Amino acid sequence: MTLGAFLAFAGLVLFAVVSPGPAVLMSARTGLSEGFRTGVMLAFGIASGAAVWALAAMFGLHLVFDAAPSLLWALKIGGAAYLLWMAWHLWRDAKAPFIADDARPVPRSPFAAFRLGLWTNLSNPKAVVMYSSIFLGTVSPGTPTWVLACLIAMILVLETAWNSLVARIFSLDRTRATYISLKTLIDRCFGAVLALLGVKIVAT
Repeated sequence: MTLGAFLAFAGLVLFAVVSPGPAVLMSARTGLSEGFRTGVMLAFGIASGAAVWALAAMFGLHLVFDAAPSLLWALKIGGAAYLLWMAWHLWRDAKAPFIADDARPVPRSPFAAFRLGLWTNLSNPKAVVMYSSIFLGTVSPGTPTWVLACLIAMILVLETAWNSLVARIFSLDRTRATYISLKTLIDRCFGAVLALLGVKIVAT
């Protein structure tokens, strides 16, 4: 793999990582409501989901989707339903008060945060199409296995770093104080955007 191809791969992955979507939205929401540590575990889960889709793309899952479009459609519906379910809970619980002594909710367990991040990313099967395009455009046939492993590791690092950064920014005291004062409005905005992203998954 040439240096130019490597830089192109890194740039495309970075663009995909920072693009607004369900993962970034959940990182922001988790940083606001549950703090940076929980946000980091969520970011690990999101990165793991991205690695799963990248591996699927590497092994040609997009070809299966091309041969059986109904499978991709079914996965889109399932992913959209999961996002809509999360959106409904955000909207429904928007008026619920904080329950911790420090005016923030008790953070979920590290495993629960990881699982939420994983399922949030796996709910968008279009990621495998995106990663397929990136691999096909930058990685030549016969690329050594260790290089492919490094590319997957890069995806893990970039996904974790970006979503952890988002969680950190939104976990800052000033940001959190604003959230606490406008919790109902902000949670319902998060829920509405998450619902729109779920609809977009099915519609595109």
